[in-house]
Amino acid sequence: MRVPTNNDNSIHTWKFFRAGGFDQLRLESGADLMALDQLDQKLWVALACPTRGLEFDTKTLDLIDADKDGRIRAPEMIAATKWACGCLKNPGDLLESAPSLPLSAINDATAEGKQLLASARQILANLGKQDATVISVGDTTDTTRIFAQTVFNGDGIVPADAAEETATRTVIADIIACLGADIDRSGKPGVNQSRVEQFFSEAQAFSEWWKRAEGDAGVFPLGMGTTDGYLTLGTVRAKVDDYFARCRLAAFDPRSLTAMNRQEAEYLALAAKDLTVTAAEIAGFPLTRIEAGKPLPLREGINPAWADALAKFQSSVVRPLLGDKSALTETEWAAITTGFAAYERWQTGKAGVAVEKLGLERVREILAGNGRERIGELIAQDKALEPEANAIAAVDKLVRYHRDLYKLLNNFVSFRDFYRRKDKAVFQVGTLYLDQRSCDLCVKVEDAGKHAALAGLAKTYLAYCDLTRKNTGEKMTIAAAFTDGDSDHLMVGRNGIFYDRQGRDWDATIIRIVDQPISIRQAFWAPYKKVVRLIEEQIAKRAAGADAASTEKLAAAALATEKAVVTGKEQKPRLDSGVIAALGVAAAGISGMIGGLVGAFLGLGMWMPLGVLGVLMLISGPSMMLAWLKLRQRNLGPILDANGWAVNARARINIPFGASLTSVAKLPPGAQRDLLDPFADEKNPWKLWLILLTVAVIAFAWWQGKLDKYSPVKIRSTTVLGTNAPAYQPRPATSSQSITNTTTPANPPK
Repeated sequence: MRVPTNNDNSIHTWKFFRAGGFDQLRLESGADLMALDQLDQKLWVALACPTRGLEFDTKTLDLIDADKDGRIRAPEMIAATKWACGCLKNPGDLLESAPSLPLSAINDATAEGKQLLASARQILANLGKQDATVISVGDTTDTTRIFAQTVFNGDGIVPADAAEETATRTVIADIIACLGADIDRSGKPGVNQSRVEQFFSEAQAFSEWWKRAEGDAGVFPLGMGTTDGYLTLGTVRAKVDDYFARCRLAAFDPRSLTAMNRQEAEYLALAAKDLTVTAAEIAGFPLTRIEAGKPLPLREGINPAWADALAKFQSSVVRPLLGDKSALTETEWAAITTGFAAYERWQTGKAGVAVEKLGLERVREILAGNGRERIGELIAQDKALEPEANAIAAVDKLVRYHRDLYKLLNNFVSFRDFYRRKDKAVFQVGTLYLDQRSCDLCVKVEDAGKHAALAGLAKTYLAYCDLTRKNTGEKMTIAAAFTDGDSDHLMVGRNGIFYDRQGRDWDATIIRIVDQPISIRQAFWAPYKKVVRLIEEQIAKRAAGADAASTEKLAAAALATEKAVVTGKEQKPRLDSGVIAALGVAAAGISGMIGGLVGAFLGLGMWMPLGVLGVLMLISGPSMMLAWLKLRQRNLGPILDANGWAVNARARINIPFGASLTSVAKLPPGAQRDLLDPFADEKNPWKLWLILLTVAVIAFAWWQGKLDKYSPVKIRSTTVLGTNAPAYQPRPATSSQSITNTTTPANPPK
């Protein structure tokens, strides 16, 4: 295909190769990569692919995925290729897919290239490789090592040691303690501008919240002990309210008094148990005995489960507010709760909770200092280095593209790796070994049910397997394509072993099957296997029926014998003549049918081999034709589309290519086999019976005269048997013989 470029009217000559039943682009030069945006996208094999579930570096995929939506599309592939080619002096270097990038290969004729080269040298210098001439992915990946010796690295995050003043370092540490840390490129915890703003906003709100309390004397009825007193009040509040409510109800109606103090049966139920003072059943009873208008005792007659809580309430709340009292009236209780109302309203409006752990004094100290301004200056100083730091990230991007981009193009623009069968494609996650076969076309799936709904259109036999690694707890699901052999012993529940691309082994179990023809060989034998299975099923049914009938007859015979013994008469079984006649007719019919078939077959003469072939094709032909049609439709597209790809071609998996994707077990060349099996099944004389049957068929055919035309005259049936031969036909008399017989006398004269 010849396509004009955007820059001028020159024409780029594309090269294609044929595989999978369609034309695929052959990327052979840097010029091919530079002109990739001019290739008609209708000729791309794929237009989109996911960034996960592939055997490919995920960081490289994330760099190509510009919009970060988890999918790579054709425009993003073009943009990545254009950028990588522009950063290199020779775009053809991408075809080498080398893990290391020579510094001399970076195009320093552009401003971006100069910055990339300087950043690459800075990275190597930070790693102690000042004299290195190449940079690798291993050098650019570990940003912690790259920025370990630098305080400012352009990410807008400053750690505590970035500040020279102790006060500023302490403020940064306080911010991290209250709001958490951001990790900068050097791997150190630090703070960014948004976190600083949040901290000082929280600190200001916390200080102002305290100012409102400081201006209202009623907020702290117990002074510095108000907070503890309020918490103590909260522990008994519901229970004290319950007590006075029960006393009021008893005053309203004396009949309720027994119910308010709980029934005796409830105490009997408790008495049968092993109790503790803090048992939940006891805590659910009233604080003390209920009586109309009775004050709440604080020292004696208290529910044991609440004795400690009331004692603390009496010492920390009642005594400071009302003096040393042994009982509390409902009016006094109301006064206590009202006294804490202002404090409760103030607590409800609490602000600046995030910095509360620092305490009011420390918060106001920070607000009075210049920590906010100093941290802001440090962040601005760090951000000033952002272009250089971004250039370091760009070096990592270029090194990864130099290693990975060409391989990805050969699994996106074309499926070269898949059809060449030298390297595995990025969507092939490993090899499944099961049923004496190895399957190379295995793809990772998230949901077998959803995947099978679309992948079934691929006309390919798919076995979905759950994979587990018990030593690590890892789990995965794959779809494996069986493209050679047969499916006789493939079924849900069968186990195998899966090896991923890293060589790790997984336990595999089939959980779902999409049934499709696997091979022409399987289709040829399918009708006979069906007949065998049908016969086996019928025999099993008949055997089961005969066994049941035999059991019934045996029982009936035993019953009849018992009756005969009782009556003194024994009946002898009689053979029905009708049964004998029926058996004779059946035997004659079967013999006639066999004779007719043999006669018709032998009647073919020299065409008998073609007759055999015709019978075989009559039986297996429809199955083979149907399988052939489906095997011609096997398509990789639906299998990948179900995983989020957008395959743009009918990527066929024809019979020869499918046979290369699934290897069937066979002995290696030169292997020696010992055919003696000590545990083999007992040999049946089937060969002898076959020979006898063949001799019988030949003898029958000879007797019928079917072989006379192929046999010498001396051994023909009409010669040996004469007039007794079924094929004997008397010769008609000739005219000369008739005249002679009529004119010659019976006794001629001497």
